[in-house]
Amino acid sequence: MNGFEKKLADLSGREGLFGETLGTLQVNLGLKCNLQCRHCHLEASPDREETMAWPVMEQILATVASSGCRRVDLTGGSPELNPCFRRFVSALCDGGCTVQVRTNLTLLVEPGWEELPAFFRDRQVGLIASLPCFSPDNVCAQRGEGVFERSIEAIRRLNALGYGRDERFSLDLIYNPGGPFLPPPQSTLEADYRRELAAGFGIAFTRLLTITNMPLGRFREDLRRRGELEPYRRLLRESFNAATVPELMCRQQVSVGWDGTLYDCDFNLALGLPVNHGAPDHIGAFRFEALQHRRIVTGEHCFGCTAGAGSS
Repeated sequence: MNGFEKKLADLSGREGLFGETLGTLQVNLGLKCNLQCRHCHLEASPDREETMAWPVMEQILATVASSGCRRVDLTGGSPELNPCFRRFVSALCDGGCTVQVRTNLTLLVEPGWEELPAFFRDRQVGLIASLPCFSPDNVCAQRGEGVFERSIEAIRRLNALGYGRDERFSLDLIYNPGGPFLPPPQSTLEADYRRELAAGFGIAFTRLLTITNMPLGRFREDLRRRGELEPYRRLLRESFNAATVPELMCRQQVSVGWDGTLYDCDFNLALGLPVNHGAPDHIGAFRFEALQHRRIVTGEHCFGCTAGAGSS
């Protein structure tokens, strides 16, 4: 029993963490990304070649057609860079799925990709966009020079199409801290974002989500180099909040890797920890009943999702 499961057992007297429902498939379309962010737990970059192929996508389409998973959350890397991205999104939408895409925004203003916002709007695809701060300096320190300006321009174009202004076209922004500390209260920070982004740039969004940086991937190595890895892990453990456990994302969804392997969450994907405890671990063997209430593979990193107000 790892430290996280011991904490749960001390609270509930029950060993293990289990799924509660299964309505969402999170699908990682590959690790290629046009950015190389300092906090990326998957270490995505322009040089990564891991990419989901169309036969795996066909298995996912068959799964959503025959199961209770009617929401599909597309992520990466930059999911838009997958060669089959538009074909896959169109097939999901035609099949009646609710689709949301996690975008870093910057690709939407690069040459050759300018039509993507209209493609999203025409299919009512929800967007979850990374904008880790309303300060240009903080964003560029995490994500690279010029990223803030390109992100703002992308939001302007999305706003012009109704995203963030029309309830049919959701545009959620994601904040993550710039260092080894927990996010501030989400409601307070959302008010700050709305004020600063409206006043400074005339842009709007649907809601703000705050996430905690996981001590994985590039962020882990950055912490290790600075001698801050163990203090940060201790902060996460000591900030455990039992009230976050019922809403953990792993209890409501399954993550599909680019090769079809099933994971309890995107963080387990980063660690190479597939679904276990007897449940199917590949999309080709997907069985809704066996996965809905499966025992979840946990580890010390799970304290990142239960620290403070939670991060799921």
